Amino acid sequence: MDKLDQKLNSTFDGKVLRKDLLHRIKKGTNVPSFVLEFLLAKYCASNDEAEINAGMDAVLSTLQENYVRPDEANAAQSKVATRGKHRFIDKVHVRYVEKEKRHWASLENFNSQRIAIGEKFYRDNDRLLEGGIWAEVTLAHNDIDEDDYAFSIEDLRPIQLSRFDFNRYTEGRAAFTCDEWIAAVLRSVGLEPSKLSKRVQMHFIARLAALVEPNYNYIELGPRGTGKSYFFSEFSPYATLISGGQATKATLFYNNVRRKVGLVGYWDTVAFDEVGGIKVRDPDTIQIMKDFMANGRFSRGVEVIADASLSFVGNIDVSVQQVVNSNEYDLFQPLPPELDLAVMDRFAAYIPGWEMPKNSSEFLTSNYGFITDYLAEAFHYQFKHTNRYEEVSKRIRLGKSIEGRDEKGIKKTVCAFLKILHPHGPPTDDEFEEYVAYATECRRRVKEQMNKRKPDDEFARINLSYFKASGEEVVIFCPESKDALATQQPTRRKLGSVG
Repeated sequence: MDKLDQKLNSTFDGKVLRKDLLHRIKKGTNVPSFVLEFLLAKYCASNDEAEINAGMDAVLSTLQENYVRPDEANAAQSKVATRGKHRFIDKVHVRYVEKEKRHWASLENFNSQRIAIGEKFYRDNDRLLEGGIWAEVTLAHNDIDEDDYAFSIEDLRPIQLSRFDFNRYTEGRAAFTCDEWIAAVLRSVGLEPSKLSKRVQMHFIARLAALVEPNYNYIELGPRGTGKSYFFSEFSPYATLISGGQATKATLFYNNVRRKVGLVGYWDTVAFDEVGGIKVRDPDTIQIMKDFMANGRFSRGVEVIADASLSFVGNIDVSVQQVVNSNEYDLFQPLPPELDLAVMDRFAAYIPGWEMPKNSSEFLTSNYGFITDYLAEAFHYQFKHTNRYEEVSKRIRLGKSIEGRDEKGIKKTVCAFLKILHPHGPPTDDEFEEYVAYATECRRRVKEQMNKRKPDDEFARINLSYFKASGEEVVIFCPESKDALATQQPTRRKLGSVG
């Protein structure tokens, strides 16, 4: 244990675990990290080697006994039939079947679409109806011949912390320096900060912004295999990852038939994976998306207000250097045409995914970090209950090239950094200015690319700047395009002559 490990263990006893334990188990299973860590926390939240080894055995036998692999569904059904009941760890979905006027549950890997479920379960956990949740589920076998189902849910416990004490979390944070806390957060997501440059560390923190700041929209494009979608599929039970093809207005925003709000009403973050592959069959979807991204509300016959952040992640297969020096192309190239300038202008930040390291075991940590669920709960609490916008607005001073959407995007990115890194109070001037500079760069990247696309000067004010506490004005550039004339002074495409 290094100094930070000791500090984490003494300050957050029972809330941290050794991250190499997760890597050891993770390789053999496709269960999300927060589920595995739920089990590890139950059995291995200790720094005694003998206890950890005994706990690892308990976790492995629990997985062996209770986690169903998709190809073992038949054997699992047989187990419930012969024993009468059995407990599983699986993702549970509930759907309402209109013709039958009743709800049915299904387990992702159990391969039964007609599992009877009592009303109290989906009334207490409404996300069962929207995307499903991971849970410990006790299934019972139904022997009554006249009934049209073989299995029913007897008990269901979501795999999430039942209680979270935010004051205890902020008191604990006060014991750490900012650098120590950044290291603790990065180790919590499985990374070893000593192997990453300060700049790459900032990119990883920025990836978490949508989990703490409501209605925060960002994009990250980069090479494959850099873990862009990991934070939304593995890290937080409050985020959901959807593939491009699922982007319908009924799924995302509002289902007119069922009169129910879609994913944006149930999740803190909705992430679009492989954003280049988004298929939009109904132009209305994009219009609603624009309204929602602008102010967290939209109208579908009824006024809907929701807090979800939208994250757009995808691959960029071209050389960034060639793109920034090209008059023809821009860094939004992979996006489908439906995601037009009006959508792009609503991105608070563009994270340069091409600067991220490829996933590799050399970047994984063997030290202690927060149990994923604990940190995800801290982020969820701040998403719902804390607002740092006023604090940032009073303190920040931005230059004259910064327009309305620039200002809002920059401030929201800074708010997210404060929530993640300074939940206990204000940062120093130097720390604050570092976040403002980073946020301004990420917004400038959005604006530069829009300016290349637009044949007129609507987005031409790209020299975004801020003032330091000393009064000095700093103009921020993006490193990849600072010296690229094609990006800094794009040639204006001539509008077709009017004949």
